Amino acid sequence: MNKENTLIPELRFPEFENEDTWKAKPLEEICTLVRGPFGGALKKEIFVDEGFAVYEQSHAIYGDFSSFRYRINEEKYKELKRFSVKSGDLIMSCSGTMGKFAMIPKYYEQGVINQALLKLTVKKNYDNFFVKISLETEENQNKLLSQSAGGAIKNVVAVSQIRELELAMPSLLEQQKIANSIFSLDEVIEAHIQRLDLLNDHKKGLMQNLFPQKGEKKPKQRFLKFENDEEWIQTSLGKVYKFYVTNSFSRDNLNYETGSVKNIHYGDIHMKYPTLFDITNEDVPFINEDVSIDKIKEDSYCVEGDVIFADASEDLNDIGKSIEIVNLNGEKIVSGLHTLLARQKKSQLAIGFGGYLFKSAWIRKQIQRESQGAKVLGISATRISEILIAFPKNKKEQQKIASCLSALDELITLQTKKIDQLRLHKKGLMQSLFPKMND
Repeated sequence: MNKENTLIPELRFPEFENEDTWKAKPLEEICTLVRGPFGGALKKEIFVDEGFAVYEQSHAIYGDFSSFRYRINEEKYKELKRFSVKSGDLIMSCSGTMGKFAMIPKYYEQGVINQALLKLTVKKNYDNFFVKISLETEENQNKLLSQSAGGAIKNVVAVSQIRELELAMPSLLEQQKIANSIFSLDEVIEAHIQRLDLLNDHKKGLMQNLFPQKGEKKPKQRFLKFENDEEWIQTSLGKVYKFYVTNSFSRDNLNYETGSVKNIHYGDIHMKYPTLFDITNEDVPFINEDVSIDKIKEDSYCVEGDVIFADASEDLNDIGKSIEIVNLNGEKIVSGLHTLLARQKKSQLAIGFGGYLFKSAWIRKQIQRESQGAKVLGISATRISEILIAFPKNKKEQQKIASCLSALDELITLQTKKIDQLRLHKKGLMQSLFPKMND
């Protein structure tokens, strides 16, 4: 069967249902392609404080044109004029995170692309945004990556190969209809992302105000009922918590299907578990049934109120990241590889309060300061026991703080799920609105 006879999308707007099939066209027929200048044309020595912008790979990856690290003077700009951008141009990242596209906005700074970018100037009778989203389909992204070289860091082999990439193109009116629908969906997603950012900023502000900072004996902000209460208790972590033995089971010793005991791996603390850990809401692996657990002592099984720290990380921001167990639902669970298991000696902290306490700025800075290592940072139970913590004596105030932050976390989780659902909807819509290109 001829390729052109098959270029019909699964989903088509009613006004275009009786139109011709889409046409396969090479990218060079749709765009003029210019790779950024090589050969030291943009050495750091030529950069100036004020002048014409230098567009970098990060602009293509994040689509943020609000700031520029480097600028060139007018003389250099004129020399590199063929590499300059204008509104509507597409830029593509050509190394590292390869194949990311951004469109130069209506209001932009005059400037040139650097060597890590490819500029695509869309020709007449083609819609700029349609071309962008066409290049971003899963099928075309895979083709772009297949034409790149390198291992973990990918690089474009040659612009000549990119020019030959074929895109399926309908009439200009249909291009514009599809582009407008996806653009509208992108605006909805962006609005939800902005709302998520506001929620995260609000939480950050609350955390700063609800917990004392270094040198403070009480927080800047207290709930009305507790405004006249005494200063917070300040003591070392080791006087409140005792550390218990953890295991060193690797991922190879774990599975998500069967078992009698579940295991918390430090990687999951870093990547997916929330501050307050409720086992009914989380996907936690079992210890393989052929792995002996006979040596696990009874007091090494987690209880509600335990705090688990990740004791290793390559990132200073993540070292000592923690969760608090707030609901076990009667299940047996242990603290695993590269973790520290802390349990209160006496019940001084309300369930949930400790989880947020160890995320507060002053506590995090102390943990980071106590970490050791070069490429991989580590924190020991001995060193973490020495940090200072502060908490109100009244457990009702602790519970109020935990409830306030927990409610905000729920809103953040719901907002994150909305964004994920919208992105999934966009992915499905893109698959339906663009026909598959037969090789």
